[in-house]
Amino acid sequence: MTQRQRVAMVLGGTGMVGGELIGLLLRDPGFARVVAPARRLVTAPAGFSAEQRDRLDARVVDFDRLDGQADAFNGVTHIFCALGTTIRLAGSQEKFRRVDHDYPVAAARLGLQLGAVHYLLVSALGADAGSRVFYNRVKGETERDVCAVGYPAVTIVRPSLLLGEREDFRLGEQVAKWFAWLTPARLAPVHARDVGAALVASANEKKSGTLVIESAAIPRRNLR
Repeated sequence: MTQRQRVAMVLGGTGMVGGELIGLLLRDPGFARVVAPARRLVTAPAGFSAEQRDRLDARVVDFDRLDGQADAFNGVTHIFCALGTTIRLAGSQEKFRRVDHDYPVAAARLGLQLGAVHYLLVSALGADAGSRVFYNRVKGETERDVCAVGYPAVTIVRPSLLLGEREDFRLGEQVAKWFAWLTPARLAPVHARDVGAALVASANEKKSGTLVIESAAIPRRNLR
């Protein structure tokens, strides 16, 4: 597979990590196209050239009916999944699980059927399918079920508290940012752009098997 044949898909492109991923991938000449299916239309960040913007293939999709929109996956080789919500925003544990587990796993299965070779998942620190904590358990079950799909390569990144530009203000994130220098490395907050950069770097390494990147191993370049 030549570099120009690689096509990335970003799931969750309207979110913080997903938005950073779209920008990083549009700047990466190794990807000929960046497909961004989302509930609302994704646009290229400001400051990109016309050529870079033309490589963005943004689509509005219904994740509850993903099988009927399989054409979005045609030609995709690398799927970057940054789908995620909170129980407060989702409204219930059931709806949270649908977004954080069911959609990523369904996309993984459909992508593999249509030729994708590398699935790259944004999970969370503490993800554990056996955890008594609902959030950690769902994240762990998503990791487990994505790995069971059968991709030649899977990358999982487990960030701690995410920093970056959000549409909704979260006081806890601001407090964590102010006191980041006091936090142990394992728990230290990490910028969404650094999470995205770790995933893109993994995609460019072309290794097979499963790679898990813990939060402390993510290079911090954008903590501010």
